[in-house]
Amino acid sequence: MAETNRVVLGIDPGTGKCGWSVVRKAKNKSTELLDCGCVETKANTPLPDRLELIASELEKVIKKHSPGELAIEEIFFVKNVKTGISVAHARGVAILVGKRAKLDIFEYKPNVIKLSVAGYGHATKDQMIKMVGLQVRNCKITQDDTIDAIAVALCHIEGVRLPS
Repeated sequence: MAETNRVVLGIDPGTGKCGWSVVRKAKNKSTELLDCGCVETKANTPLPDRLELIASELEKVIKKHSPGELAIEEIFFVKNVKTGISVAHARGVAILVGKRAKLDIFEYKPNVIKLSVAGYGHATKDQMIKMVGLQVRNCKITQDDTIDAIAVALCHIEGVRLPS
């Protein structure tokens, strides 16, 4: 099946900061960053209001760019369970928004994203910024959540299928 002009919405979920990106794979095989950003919510805002803002902003992005697919980072628990639960809420909202928009949903583990973009599953933030910059023309973004969202989209759109 020939893939032409595929548009993917990449999401780095978070309740305080939810990074997003829209990446297109053109028929000439080049990968282009169409748009990106970060939905930021205030820490003292009630959770339902924060989730509503995230949903509303992602709906606007989908309406503007009409992606066909959503690639989202899976949750990786390290130390802070409370943070993991918060991320899970934002992740669920993003998946629901994508599903309601009839997008195909794809999930990637953080180490798979790093391996596919940087060639190393434990790449640092600086390494990811550099590698995203090399793969996306004129990418001057350094905000972590937005870079992560671009990396998720790149992992997916480049078709990397690594064992997880």
